Amino acid sequence: MKRSAKIGVAALLLVSPLAAAAQQDVQLLTFDEALTITCTNNPALKAAAYEERAAEQERRAAIGLRMPQINVAGAYTYLGKDIGADLNDLKGPVNKLAGDILNSGIVPPELIPSIQGLIGPILGADWFLKVQDRSLGFVGGEVTVPIYLGGKINAANRAARISQQTAEAAGAQTRNALVSELVERYFGLALAAQVVEVRREVVEGVRSHLRDAAALEENGMIAYSERLYVEVKMAEAERELENAKLQLQTISSALKNTLGTGEGAYRPITSMFVLTQLEDAAYYKALAADRNPLLTQVELKSRLAEEGVKARRSDFLPQVVAMGGASFYNYQVTGILPRWAVGVGVNLKIFDGLNREYKYSAARQTVRRVDALRDKAAEDIAVLVEKLYNQLNNYANQIVSIDSSIAFAEEYLKVKNAAFLEGMSSSSDLIDAELNLAKVRTERMQAAFNYDLTLAQLLEAAGISDEFTSYIRRADARRIAFEQ
Repeated sequence: MKRSAKIGVAALLLVSPLAAAAQQDVQLLTFDEALTITCTNNPALKAAAYEERAAEQERRAAIGLRMPQINVAGAYTYLGKDIGADLNDLKGPVNKLAGDILNSGIVPPELIPSIQGLIGPILGADWFLKVQDRSLGFVGGEVTVPIYLGGKINAANRAARISQQTAEAAGAQTRNALVSELVERYFGLALAAQVVEVRREVVEGVRSHLRDAAALEENGMIAYSERLYVEVKMAEAERELENAKLQLQTISSALKNTLGTGEGAYRPITSMFVLTQLEDAAYYKALAADRNPLLTQVELKSRLAEEGVKARRSDFLPQVVAMGGASFYNYQVTGILPRWAVGVGVNLKIFDGLNREYKYSAARQTVRRVDALRDKAAEDIAVLVEKLYNQLNNYANQIVSIDSSIAFAEEYLKVKNAAFLEGMSSSSDLIDAELNLAKVRTERMQAAFNYDLTLAQLLEAAGISDEFTSYIRRADARRIAFEQ
C-alpha cells in the first residue's frame, strides 16, 4: 500500500468511530460503564441476589425454632349420640327392691300408696345420665416451648447460617464469572471491529493492486494469469470481510446479552492492554486458596455436612418440651372437662429398626466425601492458576514478538509493491505480502485479547475479579491500540 493511501486510511479509521456513532446512534462505552451496567441489569446477578435473600429468610426462619409455638384452633362437632351413662338396666332391680321393702311390713300400709305414687314417676323416667351433648364446639389455644431437643435446633441454626454464606459465595462466583464474560465480549467486540477494519483495508489494497494489474496487463508487462490471481484474491478478501462483519454482529449481540440490554448498539472505547510487570504465581495461588468462591463453597459444604452429623446424633437423645393449653369459648361442652392444662413432655426413642444408626453413618460418610472433594478442588484451583499465569506470560511474549514482525511486514510490503509496479515482482508475491501484514496485525490484536481474557480468568480463579478495572488503570499497563 502506498504511504499516502495508508495515511488516508489511518485518518479515516481515527474518525470512523465518531462518524459511525453519529450515523448509527452507537453508544460509546468504557469498560467501567459496561461493568456498572452489567452489575445493574444482568439477570444472572439478579437471580443470585434473590437466592441470597431467600437464604437470609431461611436463616431467620431457623431462629424461630427456638421460639414458643402458639396455635389458636376452633372446632364444631356433632356426635352420633350424647355421651353419658345409661342406668335404665337398673330400673328392674330398683323396682323389685322397692316392692320388697313396701311389702315387708316395715312401711305402714296407709303410706304405701303415697310412696308408690312418688316412686312411679321416677321408675318411669329415662335413666340416662347425659355427660356431654352430642352437639358441641370450642375455641382455644395452645403453647409449645422446646426445652431440649438433643441439639437439633442449634444444628439447624448453624446450618441455616452456613447456607446463607454459601449463597453469598455463589453470588460472588456469579459476579466473578460475569466479569470474565464481560471482558471476553467487550474486548471481543473491539477485536471484531478491528478485524473488520483490517479486512476492509485488505480489500481496498487488493482492489488497488487489481487496478494496477489491469493497467500492467494492458501494457504487456504481466501475463493474464497474474491479473486473474489478483481477482481470485479479491474475491477471497471480500468474503473474509463479510465473515468478519457477521462475527461482529454476533459478538455485539452477545455483549448486549451480558449487559442485560436488549436494544441499542455499543462501541468499546477502552483499549486492550498488556502489563509489563505482574505479581508472581504464588501471589495468585495464595489469593485463590483464601478467596476463590468455589473453594469457599466447598469449605462451607464441609461444615454443613458436619452439622448434618450433629443433627443425626440428636436423634439418639431425649426431646423435652413444655406445653400448655386453654379454652377461650365453649359451646355445650361439659363442665366436667378442665378449661386449661400445662405440662412437660419427654420423648426418647428406644428402637426404630436401626434407622437412626444408618442415617448417622450416612452423614459421617458425607463429611468424608465432601472433605475429599475439598482437597481435590484446592488442587485443581492451584493448577488452574498456574496454567493461566503461564498462558498470560506466553501471550505477553507473543505481543513482543509480533511487534517486530509488523515492522518487517510493512517494509516488505513496500518493497514488493514497488517491485510489482516496476514489473520486477509477481502479483502473487505482492498479494501475499499484503495478506501477511493483515495477518500479523490481526495476530497482535488477538494476542492482546487473549492476554486480557486470560488475566480476567486468572483474577476470577484468585477471587478478585472486582480488581480487573484497577489493573486497566495500573501505571505499567501498556495500551495495545489498533494503529500502533
